[in-house]
Order: sequence, then structure tokens, then C-alpha cells
Amino acid sequence: MHELALTEKMLRLVLTEAERHQAEKITKIKICLGELSGIIKDCVAYYFQLSARDTIAAGAELEFGLSTAKLFCPDCKLEFEKTPRDFNCPVCGGLSRLTGSGREWFVESIEVE
Repeated sequence: MHELALTEKMLRLVLTEAERHQAEKITKIKICLGELSGIIKDCVAYYFQLSARDTIAAGAELEFGLSTAKLFCPDCKLEFEKTPRDFNCPVCGGLSRLTGSGREWFVESIEVE
């Protein structure tokens, strides 16, 4: 249910930015969504439809881009994309740790008229 609060915050940000540029209509919003963010894009799309109903963002297309999670191996200093199987380094087999990549959620761009 945290998607509702995040979607409302995103909508406020987008509306503020569109206002700054004197836009009459928001047509598309590109959102970067990390695979480990825990955010369900279908929920965001649903809550966006409800929240944006009486705004210049009503009917805007939401486009989601997925950011993959990355791991860092402290033994061989390699950064690599996480696989569904494990956290082991593909080079040395050592146990790796998560970086910040893959947890993000942000508005990448806004298209307006």
C-alpha cells in the first residue's frame, strides 16, 4: 500500500515541474523503477489514474524502465548485475554485497504540451 503515498508524491513533483514550465497538459511520465525497490508498477499505475483524475496529468501515459540490481565483490573488487540464483561473484565465487543500484525509484522525464 506504500505505492499510494509514493504515487501521490510523484504526482505532486510532476505537477510542480509542469507548472514551472507553464505546461497545459502532461502526456507522458517515464519512471525508473529498481528491481529491488519493492514497488509494484501496476499499483502505481492504478493509484496514478485515481490521483491524477482532475489534474493536467489526467490520462498521461506512464512508462516504466527497470533498473537492475548490482552487486560488489569485496574480494576481487568486481561490480556485476545480480542474478536470481545467488550473491556469489562470477569471477572468484566470493560472497558479494548489494550496492545502491536496483533500489531506486525516480521520475526520469516528463513530456508536456
